[in-house]
Amino acid sequence: MRTPVSDPMKIGPYRIVGRLGSGGMGWVYLGRSPAGREVAVKVVRPELAAEHEFRERFAREVAAARVVSGAYTAAVVDADTEAELPWLATMYVPGPSLAEAVRTDGPLPEPQVRRLGAGLVEALQAIHAARVVHRDLKPANVLLASDGPRVIDFGISRVDGAPGLTQVGVVVGTPPFMSPEQIKGAPVGPPSDVFSLGGVLVYALTGRPPHGSGEAVRYRVVLAEPQLDGVPAGMRELISGCLAKQPQDRPALDTLLADLLEQTPKPASWPPPTVAHSIKVRTHELANRRRQSVSESVPSCLLLHAQALLDAGLTDRMVAEAVGRGDA
Repeated sequence: MRTPVSDPMKIGPYRIVGRLGSGGMGWVYLGRSPAGREVAVKVVRPELAAEHEFRERFAREVAAARVVSGAYTAAVVDADTEAELPWLATMYVPGPSLAEAVRTDGPLPEPQVRRLGAGLVEALQAIHAARVVHRDLKPANVLLASDGPRVIDFGISRVDGAPGLTQVGVVVGTPPFMSPEQIKGAPVGPPSDVFSLGGVLVYALTGRPPHGSGEAVRYRVVLAEPQLDGVPAGMRELISGCLAKQPQDRPALDTLLADLLEQTPKPASWPPPTVAHSIKVRTHELANRRRQSVSESVPSCLLLHAQALLDAGLTDRMVAEAVGRGDA
């Protein structure tokens, strides 16, 4: 895929500061509101925008995501589902993803993982209260902010009890962190997110998913026991419960929250020092961007938020249509 010659100057009311990245649903830009608020703006690619059914489902899910207002989610702040290329804007978080933090600096200590887990549980409580199932909770979709984690990317979430962007028989998610019912293409509900949460906690503690990766991971998720070597004894029972094969055997979120907080040191330091440094660097970069008036590519340290938001690639045609200029 060629790099586009230019980026849009504006999407909705947001002046585009630079391009953050791209993925399966569209391009992501760092935008700024007239009042100076930074947001991440996701623009849908034309192949999807041309599908009437997709537009209807996208609009329904954006409406549901707007209801989610938990402290540990990156809230949807604006959207235009009727635009030629639909878009939505979410709160921008100048922090690394959990995936990037662990990949760069290694696993987190147990006290910080308990603090992380409590924030993720509260995020899922807010998401489920809006009758939404996330369906793709993974380390790349957890951003580490100065006051706790933020769960992002509701692009493949669905409203409980309503047709969504995903349907029975269509497997959507990231295999190492998917639940057995997701792997099998069965209907999923809130317990599926609990299973994914268990996988995220194992990754935070050990640097690897509980069922590994590769071609055989789907088989292992459905039939094999999770590998919990390296998980502290104090968290093993809690995580094993999350990773139960049957949805009805997994703990409720309020039970998980109580268990996580019961043994969390008060106060548990957050963020970890290496994450604090990364946030400081990104915040400094963002301040520099505010002083610039010309839209250009975003520095590499800001690309990580986009990688957390999206997973795949786009076409040059999408960029040409989104920008309204340039050659496809």
